[in-house]
Amino acid sequence: MSYKSLDPQDFLISADTITAPCWTNNTNPISSLFTSSTQVNGTSGNYYLNVYNTDPTIDSSAEIQFNISYGNGFGSGSLLYDAGINGLSPTRTVYGQWRNLIYGDENTQFSFSTITPVQQDFYAISIDRARFKESLFPGSLTLSLFSASKQITLTDDSLTTTTISYCDAGRVFNIISGSNGVATSANALGAINTGMTVSGSYGLFLPDIGTIILNASALDLTHASGGIALNTLRVSNTNNRNPIRLYSTGSATRGLITGSYTSSFSLNSQETITSDFIFCRARNAEFNYTENPSFISGSTGAVLYDLFINSPTTYITTVGMYNDSNELLAVAKLSKPLKKDFTKEALIRVKLDF
Repeated sequence: MSYKSLDPQDFLISADTITAPCWTNNTNPISSLFTSSTQVNGTSGNYYLNVYNTDPTIDSSAEIQFNISYGNGFGSGSLLYDAGINGLSPTRTVYGQWRNLIYGDENTQFSFSTITPVQQDFYAISIDRARFKESLFPGSLTLSLFSASKQITLTDDSLTTTTISYCDAGRVFNIISGSNGVATSANALGAINTGMTVSGSYGLFLPDIGTIILNASALDLTHASGGIALNTLRVSNTNNRNPIRLYSTGSATRGLITGSYTSSFSLNSQETITSDFIFCRARNAEFNYTENPSFISGSTGAVLYDLFINSPTTYITTVGMYNDSNELLAVAKLSKPLKKDFTKEALIRVKLDF
């Protein structure tokens, strides 16, 4: 076994971004969406609605793709925890949780492209954590919502914005009318070529926490004004079940699922793979001898064959990485032995991914 110290120029760090569809089986877009009546009617159904790739009532392998929740700053749209305490309800809890996570300030209200909705409410689509690795991939969002026989298609503005904004939850982009990060120039959106409505943007895209916040006021607009006439219900101390309304409003034909229509929901995740390349060099005069018993006598330390004195031949099979305390940290195996003698030099590139 031979040792050699590495020089600073023998190290190189490289980073590559890998993208893949978020949904189970790497399908994109996801076109089949299902819910669970057990979850909807359970305690968690007061706060969010799980959406699956297959019907969980008949398929035990069904996996959650994302969930939908509705937050209201006034607590409207859900039953009060205590009838004697006005405003404290699941919708207000949802609103407060997302506000603290995104803004880190309990006094901040959600705003969409500088416009703060009077209603102080939103829909949150939270991508299941198992569906993405590091973060969502900006510019990959395409979400279609239906209104009767018409639809709007939403995306994020990451490809067109000139300045990236940040909040306590990381990067934040506006959700606009368009697809794959490119805004449309529909003539009824209130602000031509920006993909926004008179109520501001359609929401916020937060790739670092896997969340889409949808502006309820924008969705409530008529189709002529850029919305889907969702008609979000905001009745005090009443379970309006707005998450189900966004998912599917039945005969009203608005939302993700509308009779014969199914939303086109495309979204990719991304992961940055950092690689540490280490270049191990064996020059012509190095690593030509070995302490292997087939080469050197174990009793005398003499070379067994005279030919190996002036013309030795060895075979490199393994590269071990040691620290300054001579502790083995990593081992790299060659695919086949590498012949080495005084007439040959070797350059072995070791790649460490983390």
